[in-house]
Amino acid sequence: MSAEPHAQPLRSRTLNMEDLLAGGRISALIVLAAGVTLGFFFWYGILVPRHGGALAEVGLLLGVPCVTILSLWVWQAYARYFSRRSGVKLSHSLRYDAVTWLPFLLLWLTFFVNPALASSGRLFALGLALFGVVKVLIAARFNQTVREVLVDFLVSRAAIIVIAELAAVIIGQRPGAHVQESRNLLLAVWGRWDAVHYLTIATHGYHGIETAFFPFYPLLIRILGFFTANHLIAGLLISNACFFFGLLFLYKLVEHEFDRAVARRAIFYVCIFPTAVYFSAVYPESLFFFLTVSSFYYMRAQRWWLAGLLGFFAALTRSEGILLVVPFAIEWLSRFGTQPLRGLRDALAGLLIPLGLAFYMAYLWVLRGDPLYFSHVQKHWGREPAAPWVSVITTFHRMAHTASGSVAANQGLELAFTFLMIFVLIAGWRRLRLSYTAYMGISLLMPMCTSSLMSMERFGLVLFPMFAILARWGERPWANNIIVAFSLPLLGLFTVLFANWYWVA
Repeated sequence: MSAEPHAQPLRSRTLNMEDLLAGGRISALIVLAAGVTLGFFFWYGILVPRHGGALAEVGLLLGVPCVTILSLWVWQAYARYFSRRSGVKLSHSLRYDAVTWLPFLLLWLTFFVNPALASSGRLFALGLALFGVVKVLIAARFNQTVREVLVDFLVSRAAIIVIAELAAVIIGQRPGAHVQESRNLLLAVWGRWDAVHYLTIATHGYHGIETAFFPFYPLLIRILGFFTANHLIAGLLISNACFFFGLLFLYKLVEHEFDRAVARRAIFYVCIFPTAVYFSAVYPESLFFFLTVSSFYYMRAQRWWLAGLLGFFAALTRSEGILLVVPFAIEWLSRFGTQPLRGLRDALAGLLIPLGLAFYMAYLWVLRGDPLYFSHVQKHWGREPAAPWVSVITTFHRMAHTASGSVAANQGLELAFTFLMIFVLIAGWRRLRLSYTAYMGISLLMPMCTSSLMSMERFGLVLFPMFAILARWGERPWANNIIVAFSLPLLGLFTVLFANWYWVA
């Protein structure tokens, strides 16, 4: 099927009743009912409990029609976008997308179901999740990229979830006292180690050593947790959604640099990387992965302000996010190096990236009187600034002088993964653009300059240039077999260890 002729730019940005009715009256009525539902529960669930009185009455009169009109506009805008990207006629696109709005009608169950089981907030979260899932399924039907990413995402996540849940039930957690983030064992599996800190920040704010953990991820958990009434579930939804969209951006980015086959291998290698369990746990790895890859994608598309904005949020998610300044500068120079004055306004977008870190430093200055407190508190985990070789020597020393087999094994894994990532960078840097190799190099250097290689296995998860290099090597069947044979067994092992409170990374 071929796409319909594109409308004028102004028309695509305004609500057009002729276009809406092109999808059929039933489709328009579904979205209209969903918009009225969202507007009513915005008034009923948010304005009435917090304000009441005259303000609530005004909110009912203005909120319902405004949210309804906004819903119709979103429906039309997305249908136009989907029609343009998939080649489906606009009328068909409107009909397909109208189905995704049906889950919001579940909100009316608020008046018929026990609030302890299904509050309006939880029903909204459920409706929003189904809204997104159905949209993805429809997109997968018509778009090969979405379809291939969805298959790798679902297969890898299903395997990890099954292994983790079985390990938690059959083996049981490591002896000792551990935090239980949920009474439900199946949910509690995903709230291990650093997840406890992020959930605590989302619930109670910053205290003590938790300032080492950057604020954007727990802020999102707190916002979504308002609707789900459970921060653990909110964190799981955020992590898995961000991982899926991070894979989508990585696929398009690598496809742009190489081809579709390389892109498919790259996302597959990410999904089966030994520490990929963290993409589905309540950790910020998925969010950071999504933000950094999408920022790179828009740098390459020369949409500088969007790239800078995503970099801003990446720097609010992890300190390494500020490193995006380097590839931004390289890509900007490759575009405007001979005519810098033409790109001066776009260069200012790069300032958004360090601004993310600056915001958190300003907050710590007010909170603790020390803008670098997030770095100073790392001493609690034995981290402090040092030359990169110090961390390697320290790890060798610990491995050689410990009487504990588990400690020696963990130190050995940290060394092995560090050397693996360095080897991939040195052996494959010529296969990538300078911005990619520079970003991977400084992203490796930064954690190595903390006198410790702790968690290097997990830090490698977000080094997406590494997976592009591996995907190029994977063109040879023997290389692909080695990568898969190395990754899958370790992924299973690390998932079991993580699920049972054993330290992985």
